[in-house]
Amino acid sequence: MPAKVTLKVTAGKLKGKEYAFSERAICIVGRGVDCYPRLPDDEEHRTISRHHCLFDINPPGIRVRDFGSLNGTYVNGVKIGQRDRAKVVDKEEYLFPEYDLKEGDEVRLGSTIFKLVISTVEFCSVCLKEIPEDKLQQSRRGTNLYVCDDCARNEDSVKKTPPRPVSPKPAAPKSAEPRPAVNCVNCGKEIPADVPMAKGEPPLCDNCAPESEVLSKPLLSQDIKEGVLDIKGYTIIKELGKGGMGVVYLANNDSTGEKVALKVMLAEVAVNEQSRERFLREVEYTKYLKHKNVVQMLDYGSWKGIFYFTLEFCDGGSIDKWMLKKGGRFSVDEALAIILQTLDGLDYAHNLEIPNIKLADGRIVTLKGLVHRDLKPSNFFFYGTGPNRISKIADFGLSKAFDAAGLSGYTRTGSAAGTPVFMSRQQVINFKYSKPEADVWSMAASLYYLLTGKFPRDFPKGKDPWYIVLQSRPVPILKRDPTIPRRLAEVIDEALIDQPEIKFKTASGLKRALEGTL
Repeated sequence: MPAKVTLKVTAGKLKGKEYAFSERAICIVGRGVDCYPRLPDDEEHRTISRHHCLFDINPPGIRVRDFGSLNGTYVNGVKIGQRDRAKVVDKEEYLFPEYDLKEGDEVRLGSTIFKLVISTVEFCSVCLKEIPEDKLQQSRRGTNLYVCDDCARNEDSVKKTPPRPVSPKPAAPKSAEPRPAVNCVNCGKEIPADVPMAKGEPPLCDNCAPESEVLSKPLLSQDIKEGVLDIKGYTIIKELGKGGMGVVYLANNDSTGEKVALKVMLAEVAVNEQSRERFLREVEYTKYLKHKNVVQMLDYGSWKGIFYFTLEFCDGGSIDKWMLKKGGRFSVDEALAIILQTLDGLDYAHNLEIPNIKLADGRIVTLKGLVHRDLKPSNFFFYGTGPNRISKIADFGLSKAFDAAGLSGYTRTGSAAGTPVFMSRQQVINFKYSKPEADVWSMAASLYYLLTGKFPRDFPKGKDPWYIVLQSRPVPILKRDPTIPRRLAEVIDEALIDQPEIKFKTASGLKRALEGTL
């Protein structure tokens, strides 16, 4: 069942306030104006740092991470993360431990106490709007089936509309009759005709669906040989690579004979009907992306509890792997060709209009633009060979949708896949609501990396990457490589400004500036 994490303030000047999260979020807590929750900047809170700690939330999970504060963070009265007052320590050198929280835990920062409450949350089966707790009973329509007040009123208005006179029609064919009852393939329990089946095949009852859909370990190459990975309609050829959320295979579409990239998403939690619906509905937006510099999504769905996607196969491979073949960096001409093409794809995605999107409040709108939120060289691919080779952006919206559905576990603040080396300061502070300009910054950071083989900021081993992004500025690119043309270096440095705001707001603006250096 979907969960909600609530931080209730039980002591301090903010007592009575609640901060609720039913989706993936990262919160920087402290006195800084860019913090959320933000603590008062007064005498009572002088023991709190401007950026004191971080909450990494993916309902029902939550963990806290102290940023080496002078006065520490307390969990149930036990101090975590405080740096040694007796030593003059570079705050970035401090080891930043993470502490997993559970229901009822209390986190104290100075005189402010947050109490953790974990509850279940239900969403409207029609519009996916969250159902208030006091409305659950009246909104219930069946097992795991709820309809909000707005959608219920729409139902009533349809029912009250008098039917127009029509000529008698013959009885509906058998195919139009309600679905007959079926049996769960796992336990044999009958699934009544009025209860929605779990999506995918074969049918599973409510009790078995969550149990059968826990993907607790990564799929490995040998799983293919042993027949563990079996997705209807596709034949696996070989593994292409692994990422923070799953595994990518080269596969054959059995019906068309076309070679495709098959991406399998590894859920970290039991998958329920509503999480699946929220995820697949958001991912559906990406089917509208049709541009030569964006990898085309071909198909998506779930099969025996596994989320999968098929994408056009880019035979040139990922651009970060090409860097290794070329000694760890590209020439200026090669790097610019890659970034200028992918900026075209990014500009298209940021300005794409997607019609007939139903919002949580029931309104039908046209969605303007998609934000990637995870741009980096490993998400750029070459398609074709020789002079016809082009660069494409992959994985538009997949990571965001996976996080939003609460399926991805903790992948962002860990020491491996989650380091924010291609993220701007704005994206770290406002992770959930990243704007298009955050993608533009990441493109400039990727160009910096393609040219130098280094990240814009220094991320020494043992230093907290999230705190570095908050407190440090990018290193001028000429300090990495003084042979880079000066005008190009000036544009890249300008594009990597993210304090107090990001300089380039649009992909087209950055592209024009880069073209002006040629």
